Amino acid sequence: MSVNRLFRVGSVAVASLGVLALSACGSDPQPSGSSSPDSSTSSAGGECPKGTLNAEGSSAQKNAIEEVISKYNEKCADVTVNYNPTGSGAGIKQFNANQVDFAGSDSALKPDEMTAATKRCANNPAVDLPMVIGPIAIAYNVDGVSKLTLDGPTAAKIFQGSIKTWNDPAIAKLNAGVTLPSAPISVLFRSDESGTTENFTKYLKASGGGAWTGEPAKKWTGTGSGKEKSAGVAEGVKSTKNSITYVEWSYAVDNKLGVALIDNGSGTPVELSTDSAGKALVAAKPAGTGSDLALKLDYATKAPGAYPIILVTYEIACTKGLPAEKTALVKSFLNYFVSKDGQAALTDLNYAPLPAEIQTKVEAAIQAIS
Repeated sequence: MSVNRLFRVGSVAVASLGVLALSACGSDPQPSGSSSPDSSTSSAGGECPKGTLNAEGSSAQKNAIEEVISKYNEKCADVTVNYNPTGSGAGIKQFNANQVDFAGSDSALKPDEMTAATKRCANNPAVDLPMVIGPIAIAYNVDGVSKLTLDGPTAAKIFQGSIKTWNDPAIAKLNAGVTLPSAPISVLFRSDESGTTENFTKYLKASGGGAWTGEPAKKWTGTGSGKEKSAGVAEGVKSTKNSITYVEWSYAVDNKLGVALIDNGSGTPVELSTDSAGKALVAAKPAGTGSDLALKLDYATKAPGAYPIILVTYEIACTKGLPAEKTALVKSFLNYFVSKDGQAALTDLNYAPLPAEIQTKVEAAIQAIS
């Protein structure tokens, strides 16, 4: 899988974001787990402390963070990193409840969540640190169909429940020459609160031409049957004929599911790839203030060759006031995650590495942790 183009495209995209001020913030008045401040030098990004780091959240980044943990432990063998992929909503709740040291979320903190996170951080702001780019696939398992094209309005009607069979005229119009079965469409959705759901419903709302009636949210409001986490919906489609779901791309690949091409209105259906996902970053704008590095994506982009359904997984952390042993652990692991080696570990898992400009800003934010 080639990522060179993504680096180039991402660099152009993020160059327009401007210089973001990076400052220290956050605290953890009640450390979780036990650790020791003893450390040793390592190429994992500076110091290798000893102890346990606990995190929870996005299941979309599960494959990515588990691979990074494995690589990190080759450098820092005395650090145990526990990551529980319970979903973005659960991760934020656990972080705000002071149960984990950082959280993974596929959407940046909302104002009420940031207020709670600030309180958790001893009245210092928390920050959203973009770490993983994970395109969202519309994944399917349809008898006799090896290539499927959808557009925003048609996808919205399928997931809303107003298109009920695979041979519906709206689907047939987008798939000339494809024999579509008359079978009912089985829609599977994330039953847990999910940043993937929120990002996907942002796409349906922005590009659906009014067909999606709900508001973007972590909790699903469309039709279908619920399955827990990314693995649940992917495995559900794999075992269910004539079914469809939305899921982070690596799960679709791992389960050998069909992935729909997206007609974004530019005239040519777009296949999901690192290149096409990177082109969608061109319209990204900064959404955070100060040291917060949240990004606003354009889900209705009509740029030629741009795959519009992408998510960014953020690691949410306090950057000031943690106990010394926790500070060392958080800095060491996140430094490795954002490093060249850490990001390179993602490419074989169908994740896209951070563009260079974002990577530099995240590195600076992590260095500000104290």
